[in-house]
Amino acid sequence: MTMTEKESVSVAATEPSAVSAVRFDQLGLSPAMLQGVTAAGFTTPTPIQEAAIPAILQGKDIIGQAQTGTGKTAAFGLPAMSRLRNDRSVEILVLTPTRELAIQVSDELFRLGQFAGAKSVPVVGGQAYLRQVELINRGAQIVVATPGRLMDHMREGRLKKFTPHIVILDEADEMLDRGFVDDIREILKSCPSDRQTLLFSATMPNEVKSLAREFMKDPTHILLSTGQQANLDIEQRLIVVRNHERESALVRILEVEDPEKSIVFCRTKRDVDELQEMLTQRGVAAKSIHGDMSQAIRNQAVQSLKDGRSRIIIATDVAARGIDIPNVTHVINFNVPENRERYVHRIGRTGRAGKRGIAISLATPGDLRGSDIFCAKHADDFTMSEVPTRAAVRARLGARLAMAVDAVHIRDEWASVASELAERYSAEELAKRLVSIMSSGRTISGEDRIGLNAEEGRRMLKQGEGASGGPAKFGFRGGRPGGGFRGGRPSGGFGGGSSGGFKGDSRGPRGPFRGEGRPEGRPPEGRRFDGNSSGPRKFDSNGSGPRKFGGKGPGEGRPYGSRSDGGSTRDHRPN
Repeated sequence: MTMTEKESVSVAATEPSAVSAVRFDQLGLSPAMLQGVTAAGFTTPTPIQEAAIPAILQGKDIIGQAQTGTGKTAAFGLPAMSRLRNDRSVEILVLTPTRELAIQVSDELFRLGQFAGAKSVPVVGGQAYLRQVELINRGAQIVVATPGRLMDHMREGRLKKFTPHIVILDEADEMLDRGFVDDIREILKSCPSDRQTLLFSATMPNEVKSLAREFMKDPTHILLSTGQQANLDIEQRLIVVRNHERESALVRILEVEDPEKSIVFCRTKRDVDELQEMLTQRGVAAKSIHGDMSQAIRNQAVQSLKDGRSRIIIATDVAARGIDIPNVTHVINFNVPENRERYVHRIGRTGRAGKRGIAISLATPGDLRGSDIFCAKHADDFTMSEVPTRAAVRARLGARLAMAVDAVHIRDEWASVASELAERYSAEELAKRLVSIMSSGRTISGEDRIGLNAEEGRRMLKQGEGASGGPAKFGFRGGRPGGGFRGGRPSGGFGGGSSGGFKGDSRGPRGPFRGEGRPEGRPPEGRRFDGNSSGPRKFDSNGSGPRKFGGKGPGEGRPYGSRSDGGSTRDHRPN
């Protein structure tokens, strides 16, 4: 019997921040799974784990509705692996929307199931077909796949002993949003009819409900969150800036915040590439991730942040649900996402496992108008903040220099040089010169004041269209609420000099195709309109064919037929 609204059983789980009084050994898990839990360092189950594990162990179909970062992988992985039959065939299938998430889930299941001898294989694009088939045929019980690549294997008949009795749809709403609905239906139809189906999703749009009604039997509905509520352990800051001030604002924020690990989200792949180039030129160790990169390069970028070789990843939304990096301290929205759901998933990369996180969004007045992110319902979630001034940046740099001086080991072999310098200069003069040497290349670009101050931003959020739904009441006049750009700033002026843009920016002025600055006319050859453009994109310089209109949606500007997981090249245009 398939699900109907009346037949669905709801179980309300506690809030994400609640501490469970239940222990893992009280949930019915096998001894081998409990060993895995202990080795992974887990102590008490999260609310979604406490609610889902017993129901899954009973063989029930489950709809788990919870936001990212709540422990869903262990919630379905631990009980599913407790039910392994070890009949040397694929017993568990997990479908995920992205390569990164598939690899992450596969690694986590291997870690949790190591004492049960569980073998998991990620099946994603960007890897050799035959190698994946070989690993599966060696006796892997678990396959974690993106729908496109799995369908490639199934159409060619490469998979033997593929009869999973547990099928898990992870981030179901994201998979459907990426156009995988037909593949998922075909995969589910090919799996045994007596299987157990587990569906986990942050939101429940009609497409997900329809899929559940068609393929699930009397599911238990576990509701932890609607996916629209941000983690309470995340401090959400909002800074209002002009479009051409974003880069200067970001550099100052990074200088002052000095994040241990951070992810900066951009709207387009072009923004990612240009931002990485700019930060690299400034000596910042930043890596990037977007859909045009090979899987190997994307994996290297993630690993570099995990092991501390880099401190910043710049990414498109391809990383919003597919990356689990411990101890990310900051998420920065260089571009505000399209809707509240994507915003919640972006900032969910920080504030995980009970730790505090900081999410900073750089928004223009246009971003505030009509956005469900900044609507009246959520306006009070944000702390209005400001771009650090030049003085604040200098003070922070000075503090770091002082810490570096304190930590330096004095080497006696340089004592004669030190004595000579002490004779030539006074202590104050010598300190100034040494600080100048140490801070060389650390220019602070832009005007002293960038963007709105906190009170101006708060008034714009409360009174503008973004909060009330009425007409916007604020623009910019010389950096203050009022009218259009005035006070010496040309409308769409060049980013440099007195206009508040970068000084010494080697890339030259910007244009209306990605902000302000370039004279009206055709974009340079090989460049395309920004993701917000309402017109058609040009052909890409790599000759990959025409781009989509507007550049929005799950394809992130990929050519038609391109898949996010590197799988089938069938046409997957958004609806």
